[in-house]
Amino acid sequence: MKNIFLLAGLSGPLLAESHVENLDFANADSSAGEEIYQGVCKNCHGRTGMGMASFPKLIGNDADYLASRIMAYRDRERIGPNSPLMWPVAAKLSDEDIADVTAYITTELE
Repeated sequence: MKNIFLLAGLSGPLLAESHVENLDFANADSSAGEEIYQGVCKNCHGRTGMGMASFPKLIGNDADYLASRIMAYRDRERIGPNSPLMWPVAAKLSDEDIADVTAYITTELE
């Protein structure tokens, strides 16, 4: 029985990572991503993505990593102590929005 719970706990992150493959990073719109970032993300992660207080730095991470994290939050997975703060933010993002905002972070904020 313990193995079932272990597998259930591991399936969420694996599912989020597999969905990243479906994102269209090649056609992502970093201008649309900037609008999302500057409208919401900067409030906690800072104007330049360097992080603030307990909110992590975003720059320096690749698009797959950032997208998989946002998707995990959208699926209400607990990643760390700030997860409940990210859940409602990520819930509003479509796959296209996630590709756009990660494109902005990885190309414009670097």
